Amino acid sequence: MSAASDITRRAKSNLAFALTILPKARRDDMVVFYAFCRSMDDLADAPGLPLEQRQTALEAWKTGLLDGFTAPDDFQQEVLALRARHQLPTPLLIAIIDGCLMDLRPQRFATWPDLTNYIWHVAGAVGLVSIRLFGCTDPASEHYAVTLGQALQLTNILRDVNEDLANGARIYLPGADLDRFGYTEADLLGRVYDARFLALMTHEAERADGLFREAADCLPAADHAALLPARIMGGIYQVLLHQMRAGGFRVFETRYRVSKARKLAILSQNLLA
Repeated sequence: MSAASDITRRAKSNLAFALTILPKARRDDMVVFYAFCRSMDDLADAPGLPLEQRQTALEAWKTGLLDGFTAPDDFQQEVLALRARHQLPTPLLIAIIDGCLMDLRPQRFATWPDLTNYIWHVAGAVGLVSIRLFGCTDPASEHYAVTLGQALQLTNILRDVNEDLANGARIYLPGADLDRFGYTEADLLGRVYDARFLALMTHEAERADGLFREAADCLPAADHAALLPARIMGGIYQVLLHQMRAGGFRVFETRYRVSKARKLAILSQNLLA
């Protein structure tokens, strides 16, 4: 088993599930890319490593991609081969690392546009690489990839509110939105669950819904089949968003998940679409 395959197998993510429908060659390439993204994210979050070591490790990847690795290990060789095979733009890979570097220190986002800059690095750039590996040919797929990436990442942010607070008091919800509903950062840190919090989360969920609709509306017909894994991901995360809304956004005490049976149903629906 390759290093990339092992990383992906252990992750058990929604994306890894969506990749199962790809032809083997494309699936193998996406496994390498997913493992790259997963490894960068794990480096940023590694609780056992001092911050300086995590930053050094991420910067070493940037240097290796830009200037070449001195002695690339097996996994680095897989990533380099993938980049060469598909002529992946190095700036997109660097952007993903930069997004992980942003996560090294807790930060705050004043407005939604501020948050979208972060999301572009950790989700938009991922989508732009993915459509190249899926074999998309229509330039309009780039807008679809970025918009869907925003929807997926915002849904993640809503689901992971409690985990992010526990991991270095990270807050991704825009400060302007907290202010709009009279809900303070201190309230969030204190896990205050009240009408203000519900109004805030409902607002963000409606924003995510709008992004899912926008992505669906701009999905190019020419790449409909190639974007099947992305459509499956969108379906899974829309169900996740619905579960949070139906459950009253009990994110401080509940880890919302989509069952494997429901994922299989979403896969089947998209195969027939």
